[in-house]
Amino acid sequence: MAKTLPKKARVVIVGGGVIGVSIAYHFGKLGWDDVVLLERQQLTSGTTWHAAGLVGQLRTSINMTRLAKYTSELYGGLEAETGQATGYRKSGSISIATTHERLEELKRSASMAKVFDLEVNVITVEEIAERYPLLNTEDVLGGIHIPSDGYANAVDITQALAKGARAGGVQIFQDTSVTAIRNDGQRVTGVATPAGVIDADYVVLCGGMWTRDLAASAGINVPLHACEHYYVLFESVAGLDPELPVLRDYDSCAYYKYDAGKLMLGAFEPNARPWGMDGIPEDFCFDEIAGSFEHFEPVMQDAMHRVPALQDAGIQKFFCGPESFTPDVRYHLGQAPELQNCFVAAGLNSIGLQSAGGIGKVMAQWIRDGVPPADLWEVDVRRNMRFQGNRKYLRERVSETLGLLYATHYPFRQYETGRGVRRSAIHDRLKAAGACHGEAFGWERPNWYAPAGVEPKYEYSYGRQNWFEHSAAEHRAVRENVALFDQSSFAKFRLEGPDAMPVLNRVCANDVDVRIGRLVYTQWLNDKGGIEADLTVTRIADDVYLIVTAAETEIRDFHWLKSRIPRDGRAVLTNVSSGMGVISIMGPRSRELLQSLTPADMSNEAFPFATSQEIELGYGHVRASRITFVGELGWELYVPTEFMPGIYDEIVEAGQAFDLAHAGYHALNSCRIEKGYRHWSHDITDEDTPLEAGLGFTVKFDKPGGFIGREALLQQSEQGLNRKLVQFRLEDPDALIYHNEPIWRDGAIVGHVTSGMYGHTLGACIGLGYVRFEDDRPLTAGAYAIEVAGVKVPAAASLRPMYDADNARIRS
Repeated sequence: MAKTLPKKARVVIVGGGVIGVSIAYHFGKLGWDDVVLLERQQLTSGTTWHAAGLVGQLRTSINMTRLAKYTSELYGGLEAETGQATGYRKSGSISIATTHERLEELKRSASMAKVFDLEVNVITVEEIAERYPLLNTEDVLGGIHIPSDGYANAVDITQALAKGARAGGVQIFQDTSVTAIRNDGQRVTGVATPAGVIDADYVVLCGGMWTRDLAASAGINVPLHACEHYYVLFESVAGLDPELPVLRDYDSCAYYKYDAGKLMLGAFEPNARPWGMDGIPEDFCFDEIAGSFEHFEPVMQDAMHRVPALQDAGIQKFFCGPESFTPDVRYHLGQAPELQNCFVAAGLNSIGLQSAGGIGKVMAQWIRDGVPPADLWEVDVRRNMRFQGNRKYLRERVSETLGLLYATHYPFRQYETGRGVRRSAIHDRLKAAGACHGEAFGWERPNWYAPAGVEPKYEYSYGRQNWFEHSAAEHRAVRENVALFDQSSFAKFRLEGPDAMPVLNRVCANDVDVRIGRLVYTQWLNDKGGIEADLTVTRIADDVYLIVTAAETEIRDFHWLKSRIPRDGRAVLTNVSSGMGVISIMGPRSRELLQSLTPADMSNEAFPFATSQEIELGYGHVRASRITFVGELGWELYVPTEFMPGIYDEIVEAGQAFDLAHAGYHALNSCRIEKGYRHWSHDITDEDTPLEAGLGFTVKFDKPGGFIGREALLQQSEQGLNRKLVQFRLEDPDALIYHNEPIWRDGAIVGHVTSGMYGHTLGACIGLGYVRFEDDRPLTAGAYAIEVAGVKVPAAASLRPMYDADNARIRS
C-alpha cells in the first residue's frame, strides 16, 4: 500500500540524487526523524545514475579536500553499516603531468595535502609506468599518487545512503514532484505537490539541473546550467587489470577507470556544449542525450596515444548525459539569502558522488546549528550575484567552466567567457591607459597596467608572470610617489532611520556611535566570535551610515545586516553600489595632488586619518574618505557614477605634474600584504576571531548594548588563544607562495599560508597564516619554513607588520 504524504515535517528535501539522499542520511544520524525526501521520479534518475563513480579527495582548497576526505571515509564503511553493496573500491589514483607547469601544480597540491594528513606522494615516470603498465609515458614528466582514492557505483552508494536514512527515521517518497516552494514572503513554509501540501520548518533544494528553475519560482537565485558530459566504455582492452588505479591525464582533459571488465574513458573538455537551454523535459528520467561523437573525437585521439591498447579495443558504449555546472566551478550550498530557512545543495560540476558525503554532513549540521560548521564561503550560495542567473550569461560561462575542472589552475587565471558584465564608468579610459582587466564577481577590474608597446594580456605560469615587473613599478609608485586605483567594485550600502545606530552598533564589534564624519573599521561577528564580514562604516548624518565592503561579499553582507534589522526596527538598508564609483589616490604625494584640485583643506589637522568629508572636485562634490588598504597616506573618493569620467580626467590632467601612476589590484594586493592587512575569505573567515587574527584593537567590549559575538570573545580571552595570525617573509627572493602552503616550525607542520604575494618593498614573497601554539615559547621563536612544491623555504616570522609597523606613513 502506498504511503501517505505527511501534512507536516521538520525538513523537506527536494531531490533524490546522491546529494539529497546523503543529506537525509546525515539528518538520520543527527536523530532528526521528522524529515521527508521527495523525488520527482526515481532515486538517482536525474544525474546520479550515470556518474562515472570516481571518489577522489584532493581539491584546490583545504576545506573542500576535507569534505572529500570525509566522503571517502564514509563510503568505506557504508556497506558494512547498511548491508547494501556500494561497489566502493580503494584502488588509489594517479595524476600525471606532461608539462612542467602541471607538475608544479601537482607538487603544490601534494604539499597542501600534508596540512590535513592526506597521503599524496609525488612519483617518478618509472613509478607511474610500474603502477599503470598500459600507459605510454614517453611525454610524461611525473605525477602524484593518492593511495586512498578509489571509485564506487553511484546508484548503489545512493541506495545504501537511502537505506541508512530510512533506518534513521527519514521518509522517502518517489514519483512525487514538487510544484511550488511555499513561503510567507520572508520564510519558507513548506512545499506543494500533486498529492498535497507539506508544511515544513526547512526546505532543502537538491534538484540538480532542475534546481535553478524551481528556485527561481520562489525568487531564489541559483545560477547553474546543464552541459553535455561524455564517457566511453572500451571492451577487450589488452592487458586490462582490475587492480589498476584511477588515472587522470589532466593535460589531455581525460580520466580512466576500470569498470567491470571494461575501461572507462571520460573527459572534461574545453569548449563544452551546454544542454537544456529551453528547459529540461518534465519526463526526463534515466535518459541519455544524443551528444556529438565529432565533439568527443579529439579526446579519443589523445587517449589512444596515452593508452595504445585502445587502438585495438572495441567501443562497448558511447555515452552522453547532462550534468549541471556553475559559473565558477564551485557548488552552491547554504541558506538562500532571498528566503529564510530555504537551503540549497546543487550545482555539483560533475563531482557529486565524490562530494556527497561531506555535503550531507555539513548541510545537516548547518541547518541544525543555524551556522555552517566550517568556513564554506567558497561554495556558499550567498556569493552569487543576481546577474549570474541570466540564461545567456550561464550558457556562455558554463561552456568554459566544465573544462576548467581539468585545466591548470594557474595563479590569477582569468575567465574568458561572460566578460564585460559590470564595468566602471571609467572603464574605457583605464583601458586606454593600458589596463589589463581581470574579472571579479562580474566586475571588470584593472589588475595591472601595460606600458606603451606591451600587450595587456596574461601569460600564465607558477613563476613570475609577464606582468610582474609592471606591477612592481606600480607598487613602487604607491610607496614612493602617488598612484590611482579604480575601486568602483566596492559594495556600498546605506543604512538610515532613527534606529540605524543601535541596529548597526549591535552588529559591529567596534563602536559606530561616533561623531558625523568619522570612519570606523570593524568586523561583524557570529555568536561564536567568527568574522562574518570585514568592512568600514562611515557616519554621514545622525541617522545615516555608509557601509563599504568587498565586491565578493555584496550579497552576503547585505543579507547579514538586513536579516538583523528587527521587524519593528526603524531602519532601511539600501544597496547603492551602482550609484557611486570609487577612485583611490594613494601614496606620499596624494595630499599634494588632491590639494591642487580642491579648495578643501586636506592637511593632517583639518582632515585626519579615519575621517570622511564631502569636498569639491572638478565640477562635482565627492565624498573623500581618508583610509587605506595599501599602507600609505591616501583617500578613497566616492563619486556619483555620472561624474566619474569628468573627475577622473581632472585628476589625471593634474597628476601629470606629480608623475601620477595608474595601479591595479595586483599592486594593491602586494602593498596590503606587506602591511599585514587581512583579506576576508582568505586571512579572516567565519572560523577566525578578531583576537586570533590580531584585530583585537577593533573590538569594543565595553560599548553600551554589547555586540553579537561578545560573550564568545570574552570567553576566548579568558581561556587564552591556541593560534594566531603570523606574517612571514621568505628568505629566498625567487620563491613564490599564493595560499595553502604548509607552515613548518622546527620540523613540524603548525599551520598553512592563508594568502601570499610578492612584496616589492620588502624584496621577497610575503605570506600570512595561522600558527598553533605548541609550547610556551614566543610564537615567532624557532626555525620557520614555508613548503613550496615540496621544498621547504626558510622564512622570518613576525606578529607585527613588517612594513611601517607604527602606522607613521598612513597618519602623516
